[in-house]
Amino acid sequence: MRYSDEETAALYNVLNPWGPSDEFYLGLVMEARAVLDVGCGTGTLLHQARDAGHTGRLCGVDPDRAMLGLARRRTDIEWWEGKAAAMPWSNEFDLAVMTGHAFQCLVDDDDLRASLAAIRRALVEGGRFAFETRNPLVREWETWTSDHPIDVVDPAGRPLRVSYRVEAVVGDVVTLVEITSERDGTVLREDRADLRFLDADTLAAFLTEAGFRIEAQYGDWSRAPFTETSREIITIARV
Repeated sequence: MRYSDEETAALYNVLNPWGPSDEFYLGLVMEARAVLDVGCGTGTLLHQARDAGHTGRLCGVDPDRAMLGLARRRTDIEWWEGKAAAMPWSNEFDLAVMTGHAFQCLVDDDDLRASLAAIRRALVEGGRFAFETRNPLVREWETWTSDHPIDVVDPAGRPLRVSYRVEAVVGDVVTLVEITSERDGTVLREDRADLRFLDADTLAAFLTEAGFRIEAQYGDWSRAPFTETSREIITIARV
């Protein structure tokens, strides 16, 4: 491996700068007393919330040790390494969030059910769960091709090129490869991920089964109503 997990974690923030989705979630976080960020990655959202004056409980969860290593630079926030389904809390948080399309990494039905159950268990009665997933009707994965590389400079000053390739589409699961390379095309690493594209009706069924009701659903970060042509299914569900 010519580009380490730690370097890849640092590159994540370069590829995903603060934007409208972060502002959307930050608004929810600042209104809540105790917040659980499931799939927190490098912890950017919770770092920003603390910087913005949040004085309550903030807790981030992620199974990626390198990502969590960057998050843990802040010691005034709780961090827990592990998968959503294994979270230990019960009746402790007012709000849970899953940002950055982390929800789509819950590919298997059993894992999705177990993760939703753990999130439900961690929330107080009346607590809320906010997350987004890409709308499968838009078929966004068809744009993930090597014809659209991203040229970036990583935090160490190294010029890189990042591109994507879809390996397979089976049912509602898309297998995606992220390729990190030198600008001359020399491949440094490839990271493979499965992403699940649930339609709105199937998503609602899983949430209902887990003990949630959908409070609001939006199609973009300005809170426009969700329609069949919306790129996102942004959901706020309540226990």
